[in-house]
Amino acid sequence: MASSLTCAGMIWAFLSFLCAAASCVGFFMPYWLLGSQLEKSVSFGTFRRCSYPVRDESLQTTVMVEQCGRYASFQAIPSTEWRICTVVTGLGCGLLLLVALTALMGCCVSELISRNVGRMAGGIQFLGGKCHLLHVRAAGAHGGC
Repeated sequence: MASSLTCAGMIWAFLSFLCAAASCVGFFMPYWLLGSQLEKSVSFGTFRRCSYPVRDESLQTTVMVEQCGRYASFQAIPSTEWRICTVVTGLGCGLLLLVALTALMGCCVSELISRNVGRMAGGIQFLGGKCHLLHVRAAGAHGGC
């Protein structure tokens, strides 16, 4: 198979894919914050949570649901900051995946990635990384995203 990438370009494609995959896994995992509530271990991320309290109206008490799940809707995400984090981090992951998959295709298809396309992909990758940095700064400034 012909390639439109140099050796350095192939290394960039491989590292871009690894970075995008790690970012996406981190985004989808509900282990951003760990703690305990009602003597149970709990954890949650921007749009998933594990072991969360639910009000049981029949017993008039709060019980812990010991399973992982998504929030029922976007509005059910606990705060505006967490909603913004979800959108910005998701956008960053999408941009990183777009560049990584295009670069991997460039390893197999000749004439796919020219100098201008490579520069544009680098710019898109920079924006994806910047989305992640904004998320990290917001998390640090607000004690959690």
